[in-house]
Amino acid sequence: MRQKADEDKGDHFSLTREETRMRRLFLFSMAVAALSFGLVVNLDPRAIAQQSAPGAGKTYVQAGTLIAVPGEPAQTRKTIIIENGRISAIRDGFVEERGGAVIDLRAKTVLPGLIDSHVHLLNETGPSQRLDVVTKSEADFAVEGYANALKNLRAGFTTVADLGAGNGDDAIFAIRDSIRAGKLIGPRILAAGSTVTPTGGHGDIQGYRDDVMEVLGRASTCNGADDCRRAVREQVRAGADVIKITATGGVLSNIAAGTEQQFFDDELVAIVETARQLGRKVTAHAHGVTGVNAALRAGVASIEHGTFLDAESIRLFKEKGAVLVPTVLAGRFVENEAKTGTWMTPAQRAKALDVGPRMLDMLRRAKAGGVTIAFGTDTGVSKHGDNAQEFGLWIEAGFTPPEALRAATIGAATHLGIAAETGSISVGKAADIIAVDGDPLRDVGVLLDVDFVMARGVVAKE
Repeated sequence: MRQKADEDKGDHFSLTREETRMRRLFLFSMAVAALSFGLVVNLDPRAIAQQSAPGAGKTYVQAGTLIAVPGEPAQTRKTIIIENGRISAIRDGFVEERGGAVIDLRAKTVLPGLIDSHVHLLNETGPSQRLDVVTKSEADFAVEGYANALKNLRAGFTTVADLGAGNGDDAIFAIRDSIRAGKLIGPRILAAGSTVTPTGGHGDIQGYRDDVMEVLGRASTCNGADDCRRAVREQVRAGADVIKITATGGVLSNIAAGTEQQFFDDELVAIVETARQLGRKVTAHAHGVTGVNAALRAGVASIEHGTFLDAESIRLFKEKGAVLVPTVLAGRFVENEAKTGTWMTPAQRAKALDVGPRMLDMLRRAKAGGVTIAFGTDTGVSKHGDNAQEFGLWIEAGFTPPEALRAATIGAATHLGIAAETGSISVGKAADIIAVDGDPLRDVGVLLDVDFVMARGVVAKE
């Protein structure tokens, strides 16, 4: 009798958990549907029809000024012809044919969709961030992550690299895969999933009770070369497009551990070698020069931030063919928050006031040293949708507008390994297209107000 009662109780408990899971999935799907609907309600009928049947007929985008390949001269009076989400031709003059959809951008400057090589879609820095970790479900983060993805897209960023989903792999991979399959409107996403980090390192859980941290612990935390090989393999199995590691301490981790090297050299080598065997590149969060140089020597493909890089760092960047993603906007944001906000812990505030002011000069020195630099913002530290503010900081660091624009299109596409797919308006590539008033080759400020966005042939903002 007792055993039967226990079994019944267990069956009832399992059923309740299943009902709860299904309810959460239903709410998630409804919320995502609402977000998608909110994106399209303001579009005109041609755009809605195109979204309903993107493979039907041709679309003619008439461009008054066309920057097809950033770094090459702009052209005037061109028509981009799109079929099945791809650019099939670029013709002189304003062309249209019966039965085709026409998008009139004759008064605009048309250019490739922008690429942000470093975002965090599931999060946005603020007073509730530490509490959110223990109060929000993965479904909550998935819905908010998709809303943030739409903000990035409507700001003109048709591709983003999500480098660290601190609240779980499932949410970011689900968003990425749904957009990739055409089930949702959104930017193309390359996702790292969870960051590979040493115990107590920048990517680990910190500042909670021991039992809470035990529950929140992540499989991507590793110690020792063998364990780090395991962590990389598990992230690849989970679906990571790239392996993101924390080679040094970071500003917003709640621990007074500084910003220098946190992985040992043999751990870094093990991570890079394992990722390479599994067809993945490694990108390293690194502020302090010891971690920057150790990661470069180990063979990482890129460095995120690079705040304290030195002459040896610049030599290693060029010797190894590595890329710098400077994220100056994040430095400016945390510096301002440390001065005016009240939510940072003492450890966070001290690091923000040290790191933030140095990042602009770092970018100047990297440019002068001939380092290959790709556009990335660390958005999620700063506000989603504000990504283009990074351009103005690059101008302060000595870049010309054409140089900054190329870094956010062809340069970032090459860095992410997708240059055959996007980064320029070229025949055969995906129709990732934006339009602005004014001339971004003279004033990058016009990129703060993008008027039109098309992602893979689907109009996302008009």
